[in-house]
Amino acid sequence: MDFDLTPEQHRRLEEIETAVRERLGSETPSTPDDHFTRERWRIAADIGLTGLCLPERHGGGGLGALDTALALERFGKACPDTGLVFGVAAHLLACGVAVRDFASPEVADTLLPGLCDGELIAANAITEDEAGSDVGALSTKAVADGDTYRLTGAKSFSSNAPLADVLVVYAVTDPAAGFLGTSGFVVPRNTPGLSVGLRLAKAGLHGCPAGRVTLDDCAVPSRFLLGEPGQGSMIFQHSMGWERSCLFAVYLGLMERQLRRCVRHARTRRQFGRRIGDNQAVSHAVADMRRRLESARLLLYRACWSLDAGRDHTTASSLAKVAVSEAAIANSLTAVQLFGATGYLAEHGVEAALRDSLPSTVFSGTNEIHRGIIARGMGL
Repeated sequence: MDFDLTPEQHRRLEEIETAVRERLGSETPSTPDDHFTRERWRIAADIGLTGLCLPERHGGGGLGALDTALALERFGKACPDTGLVFGVAAHLLACGVAVRDFASPEVADTLLPGLCDGELIAANAITEDEAGSDVGALSTKAVADGDTYRLTGAKSFSSNAPLADVLVVYAVTDPAAGFLGTSGFVVPRNTPGLSVGLRLAKAGLHGCPAGRVTLDDCAVPSRFLLGEPGQGSMIFQHSMGWERSCLFAVYLGLMERQLRRCVRHARTRRQFGRRIGDNQAVSHAVADMRRRLESARLLLYRACWSLDAGRDHTTASSLAKVAVSEAAIANSLTAVQLFGATGYLAEHGVEAALRDSLPSTVFSGTNEIHRGIIARGMGL
């Protein structure tokens, strides 16, 4: 096994980190009253981040899963606004991948250039009040009506939705067909009958706005159907395979940035006449932070390698998702403890990583769901 990156990968990642620090860097994350702007989104696009794994012929990077994850990790490391990084990853993986692989050539040629160059922001709309982990319980309906589908229903939580230009929406087209009765659609924001509610107040990831989406007899042309009728569940799982394998690299970057700050603090903060890092309780805590980070990183890289190799990556992706998300929370709790009162004050930004990490055990399937997938992978 060769664990080293190629010269081309090193070059790409150094260019991303330099560009992000110079053009998107800031001292503190977004606040509850703030979120990413179109200007910052277009800067991320100009760096190439909104089209990493989208086709080169449409302006994307044409990268595979591992290279996409490496880029998102470096983005997360260099940018303190994890909400912006998360929004870009959600746009790319939950939406861009679905359009790339399942939209008609006409729709793909129309949308993918804008998704790559930052002119379009995409949001994924599947979660409902009564259909979170149980995505087979969707109540949003899509009824065929000539050359259109009429969508009716409400989505309870859609990241990027308040700013989105296009949404990937999942709805039931055949209630009697179960798993094969759901279909996916690309719905432009200006489609009559589609509305997005006010930005939801969240504990963290403030840079990425989320909102409720309502579809009231929303007429969507049939050409915006993704794949074939009834393929929605498969399309969603396909895009989630990319999300679970790649998006959590954002948190690897966060943990790398966090760990470096904790090491600096342990070296320079003095109490009782010596560095706090000279205390075994502190040095062991920081060592555990690195152990969790490195272990999670290896699992995520393996999941991405499996996806690129065309192997069954289901269990590998679930292992990586659980490991990264729980490491991010554990490391963030340790960071707050190491910084003490300073870590608890919002002005210093230490506690922001904890708030940004908390939802990672919930989105892309709860960790309880993923533990079930891992267990089934062992024949249990």
